[in-house]
Amino acid sequence: MLKKSFKTNSPFRYPGGKFYARKLILECIPSHNKYCELFAGGASIFFSKPSVNENILNDKDEELVNCFLHIRDHVEELIEKLKGIPATKELHKYYKNEFVPKNDLDRAFRWFYLNRTSYSGIMKHVNCYWGYGEKYSMVPENWLSHLRTVSEKLQNVTILSKDFEEVLETLPSGYFLFIDPPYFNADQDKFYTCSFKLEDHIRLAKALKKHQKKFKFLITYDNSEEVRELYTWCTAMLDREWNYTMNRTDDQKKGLQLKDGVKNERYKGKEVFITNYSVNDIVPVEMLKYSKETSQLSL
Repeated sequence: MLKKSFKTNSPFRYPGGKFYARKLILECIPSHNKYCELFAGGASIFFSKPSVNENILNDKDEELVNCFLHIRDHVEELIEKLKGIPATKELHKYYKNEFVPKNDLDRAFRWFYLNRTSYSGIMKHVNCYWGYGEKYSMVPENWLSHLRTVSEKLQNVTILSKDFEEVLETLPSGYFLFIDPPYFNADQDKFYTCSFKLEDHIRLAKALKKHQKKFKFLITYDNSEEVRELYTWCTAMLDREWNYTMNRTDDQKKGLQLKDGVKNERYKGKEVFITNYSVNDIVPVEMLKYSKETSQLSL
């Protein structure tokens, strides 16, 4: 049996994910024993902190959620599917355009393979381009042990695929909510299979205001006047910046990269963190720490 990797980072590459902002975000999250992500995506924040008594990951993307469920409940079957499969441009094209899944396990396998080999983990079919490079991508030989560790982290985690408003209406009080919706101003239709329209942003703000006394929450958003106006009723708005890199394959560097949305290799994230509590009054969550041997993970 393959060993575990002891790297509880997200199993996915995910556009707009918060891997590089983990420390900044965790500094603003208070200690808690119930945790929920309304827009889980790659769930980098969940994987970067200790698990608590109750954990919920929710996302409207049914293919993403199906993959999470198979990692949690059927990881050995998924690993068996992935064994010996190399990361190649030809296979990426085949699984994207020709492969027909026969069951949910096949769906999870296909989604995971494409996610790990696509540029920045973009899964929107028309923009799902080959984007694997051995210098900066996790090699297939390491996918398997990492999946086993991720599966262990996901045990007893509730995984949902619902509209955020339904989750808020049914969730008992006392949860801490980490909320990372699609950007307000970005053309996020290029990157995500489930789009988020202006009315959804407004609906989210209204729903959170309605339930603001039931939960503490932290929202991470693009730093814009429109977003600030939607959340004037909140307690704190914190400007935050961080550096990250977006690596590109040789093909992309030669001009075959995604025409709309590719950033420079060095990029600065600029967002506003919005809370309904005072960050100065909390005992923040600490990021999980690993030994030097187990902390290296290429995305």
